[in-house]
Amino acid sequence: MNWDAVDAPDLTRDLIVFDGDCVLCSRWARFVHERDSAGRFAFVAMQSPYGRQLAARFGIDAGRPETNLAVINRRVFFKSDTALAILGALPAWRWTGAARLAPRPMRNWFYDRIARHRYQWFGRRECCWAGDPAFAGRILDQTP
Repeated sequence: MNWDAVDAPDLTRDLIVFDGDCVLCSRWARFVHERDSAGRFAFVAMQSPYGRQLAARFGIDAGRPETNLAVINRRVFFKSDTALAILGALPAWRWTGAARLAPRPMRNWFYDRIARHRYQWFGRRECCWAGDPAFAGRILDQTP
């Protein structure tokens, strides 16, 4: 599948759709939450009803996701572009945009290796772990 960014003019809220069962992915979402003091992003576990809807819309199998996605300024990003777009939206992390100098196929090759082994290397939960109430309050389960 082609994982180029696509426009989504109807998605007006900046979202991070992540694998809520994956410990690494949940930690990533929490990392962003802790650094997103402006509350720009809402979070959606791919296993939630809204997450499944978004996954299906963009060609992702929510039962076995091979990528997460981010909606930023009505544009949807996948694979390594997701992480770079999210970090680029966080003021203190904009410097990470330099990683875009690396060719996307090389970045996605590394992304795919981690994604393929994420449950083995980092673990798996049976449900999305929200953590503190402030983070839980930013997780969307249903279409807003």
